[in-house]
Parts: sequence; C-alpha cells; structure tokens
Amino acid sequence: MSLETDLLLDRRRLKRRLFFWRSFAVLAVLAAVLVVLRGERPLWRQAYIARLTVSGFISDDRKLDEAVGKLAENKSVKALIVSIDSPGGSVVGGEALHDAIAHVAEKKPVVAVMGGLAASAGYMIAVPATRIFAREATLTGSIGVLLETGEASGLLKMLGIDAEAITCGPLKDQPSFVRPLTQQGRDVLHGLVMDMYDQFVGMVASGRHMELDRVRQLGDGRPYTGRQALQLGLVDAIGDERAARAWLAQAKGVSPDLPVEDVTTAGVASRALSSSLGYLFQTFWKSVFSQGVMLDGGWAVWQRSAS
Repeated sequence: MSLETDLLLDRRRLKRRLFFWRSFAVLAVLAAVLVVLRGERPLWRQAYIARLTVSGFISDDRKLDEAVGKLAENKSVKALIVSIDSPGGSVVGGEALHDAIAHVAEKKPVVAVMGGLAASAGYMIAVPATRIFAREATLTGSIGVLLETGEASGLLKMLGIDAEAITCGPLKDQPSFVRPLTQQGRDVLHGLVMDMYDQFVGMVASGRHMELDRVRQLGDGRPYTGRQALQLGLVDAIGDERAARAWLAQAKGVSPDLPVEDVTTAGVASRALSSSLGYLFQTFWKSVFSQGVMLDGGWAVWQRSAS
C-alpha cells in the first residue's frame, strides 16, 4: 500500500472521529439547554428535598407559583421545605403562593421554617404546611388585611388649587387623592377589606385545623413571638431547618441524607428588578398621584407602629 493511500485512510478515520465527537458535543449542549429552559431536573438525577425560600415583600409571581406547583408531580422531590423571612405582601400574591404550596402538601410532606419575620402574608403561606417551625423570637401572626390611600384636599386648598372629577357614579372616584373619602366609600372599601380578611381567616382555619371564631379572636392584626404562637397553636414547634429535617426523617420517612436544592425560576434578574422595591414604589405612586387605588391592591403585611 502506498504512502498516499495510507494518508487518505488516516484522514478518513480522523474525519469520522471528529464527526462523532462534534455530534456528541452538539447533542450534549442541546440537552443542557432544554433542561435549563424547562427548569426541570434530568430524569437520571437522584431524589432530593426542595427548598422554597421566601424573603421580603410577597408579590404575585406566576412563574414562581408554577415552579412550586410542579413539585407535586416531580417524583424526584420527596419533601418541600418553605423557608420564610417576610413581613407579608399583597393578598393576591400570598393567596397564589399559598395555593401552590397547598397543592404540593396534598401529595408530599411540607414543612415551614420561619426566620426572624413571617407575618401576615408571610404567615399565610406557612399554614398549608404539615408542620410549622419557628424561632422563639420569630415575629409571626399579624393575621389581617389593610388597604391604604392618601388624601391631600387640605393642602390643595391652601395652594389655591381646585380639582374636579366627573364620574359615572358616586363610588367611581372612591378613594380619591383630591377630596375626602365619603362614608359610603368608606363602607364599600371596608367591605372589600373584610372579605379579603375572611378569606385569610379561612386559610388559617383550614391549615391549622381551628375553628373560625378562634382564628378571628387571634387575628386582630397583632404579631406574636414564636413562643407565643406555639402556645396559641399557630405554629407546631420551636426549631430551625435542621429540626425540620429531623422531623421529616422521623415522622415521614424522608431520608436525612437526601440533598436539598432550592426552587428557582427563569428570569431571576428581571424578577429581582420588579419584586419588592419595584412593587412598593408602584403602589406608593398610585396611592399618592392617582385618582384611586387598585381593587386588587389589598395588603396582608405587618407594619411597625410609628410611635
């Protein structure tokens, strides 16, 4: 066989090898991209415990709610730990996340672990858990709803500014930035707040297996320490995530050796820009400079006393 023939054969073998490895690399990259885009674990990965970390203001986050809901059908997920450090948030946001966690709790063990603050909507998202852990000094509870607005008619009068609003009915501009709230408007808005409050009370009564009247007695808006909440039946135990893992192993047979992985969603950067500070700024702007408030803008959030 001539030298030229040997060179041709070597080049063919080299081309076949390059084709194989290039094809393998392309397929590997495509598989990785699909896993990232779908936000799911590969089928060959081992079992694990999911951890949902909720911190800061709770706003409506559809992607997060969907990611949590999918945990119920994920066979690799053996339990869910909900780690909470939040003063609360919007009623809609808390309700949506509560329902997503409750869906997981129907099929898998769920434990809530409270940090320094888990109040109002922060407590709302804890109640679907089978067991709630809190620190002794955790501030929790604050079961209630508020709807805030502003009114500057006195200031406008001092400045010699008159404002007019042409509406289709007496309640269309209630509340208003440019004139005081009427008694009729106050009654209507109070009815909205009380209806959202009743929904909150129902969630707590269902999750904590309490009578509605008992929840209303405890739910006057005040916060409780973890020790007080334990005595009142709002939490189950004093402890941290390590205590929660131990309980999962003892009571639910979830291996303590399983790894813990955080629940994540796509678009983390964009969500961060529009999360707590963005939502608070938007709500402040609407309440101060608009002619009304959002009807879905009720807050279940603990507010420190100004005094």
